[in-house]
Amino acid sequence: MEIPREHYLQELRDRMHNGMVKIITGIRRSGKSYLLFHLFQNELLQQGVPKDHIICLSMDGLENMKYRDPFIAYDAIMQQIKDDSDYYVLLDEVQMMEQFEELLNSLLHRENIDTYVTGSNSKFLSKDVITEFRGRGDEVHVYPLTFQEFMQVYDGDVYQGWREYFTYGGLPRTVTLKTENQKALYLARLFHETYLRDIIERHHIEKTEELDELLQVTASTIGALTNPSKILATFQSKTKSTISINTIQKYLEYLEDAFLIQHARRYDIKGRKYIGSPLKYYFEDVGLRNACLGFRQVEETHLMENILYNELRYRGYSVDVGTVKKQERKEDGRLTTRTLEVDFVANLGSRRIYIQSALRMIDDEKRAQEKASLLALKDSFQKVILVRDIVPNYHDNDGVLTMNLFDFLLHRKPFV
Repeated sequence: MEIPREHYLQELRDRMHNGMVKIITGIRRSGKSYLLFHLFQNELLQQGVPKDHIICLSMDGLENMKYRDPFIAYDAIMQQIKDDSDYYVLLDEVQMMEQFEELLNSLLHRENIDTYVTGSNSKFLSKDVITEFRGRGDEVHVYPLTFQEFMQVYDGDVYQGWREYFTYGGLPRTVTLKTENQKALYLARLFHETYLRDIIERHHIEKTEELDELLQVTASTIGALTNPSKILATFQSKTKSTISINTIQKYLEYLEDAFLIQHARRYDIKGRKYIGSPLKYYFEDVGLRNACLGFRQVEETHLMENILYNELRYRGYSVDVGTVKKQERKEDGRLTTRTLEVDFVANLGSRRIYIQSALRMIDDEKRAQEKASLLALKDSFQKVILVRDIVPNYHDNDGVLTMNLFDFLLHRKPFV
């Protein structure tokens, strides 16, 4: 099944010959290799690049272990460079190579080589490559399928597709599986045999039960504010574990390094500053989140929020959780201050959008509840409520836009 990933293909087109190494990151099985070795390679061929000017090396698999030696990999690449015309070097899972920074730097020195690499570990990008390349590395982060991409290959209506998507997520392989049992089994095995094993082996974790418990706690609290102290309290109340708060912090970092989870920080909108703790955690793929919990807590409200967070990140926004203080007068005349939450503060360049996520708007009371934090903001940035119910898109007298979730996800309608 051909899965279109035009968004990422265009990002690679836009970066061709920009003098930097194109670094394709993302969770395992999100489609990085498919993008690079199938879609982008076909793109190059369609542009008229000779096949022998596209050099592909993969670092995983026993048959390719020798290429993890940077000297052997470099020699293999150089032997295929026959002239001064442009060559394209595509390297898969390059973080498995020892001293890969030196190899990439050497390729950067050749003006006729345009290099593209994939990696599944965020430390590979944020700490190693960025430090070593000092602005010569250009990241393209590949997410699992968005709902729009999912529906392009899903055989069913949008409502069936939505339920399937928020239950089993957007990893490309899940779309090709025929039954719910196959999907659930695939995700459960992938979660434990690939993602967890990667983390355990990479960081030499001995107390694997604690890591698994931490994941379940984190998966149970998507969309809720939490921090290591709260997680520690949960451990102490549910288990007899002697895990420390420092270990919890390290494990959370490991999960983010593997792209399993991401965090959104709290931002005091009026005070224009970040609040250190607590945070919200979201899963890069909701299907993996549900598999972690054995598909026992598939609450549409929280999963919709997680999907919106991923969609905004996919579109290039940085995303925070907003807080705003509002003064109210009580019946006895005294003033009181309460803190309201804005689900998402989404920033892209100079643009900002405040977003509330609501499964349903059943009456005026619910609408007033969703609008309260937005109306407490007195700036001119766009304020939006995204609703799962089928509602017409409209601006009310307060300037708040109510938009149907499917218009936002499927048709990419801008906020206007």
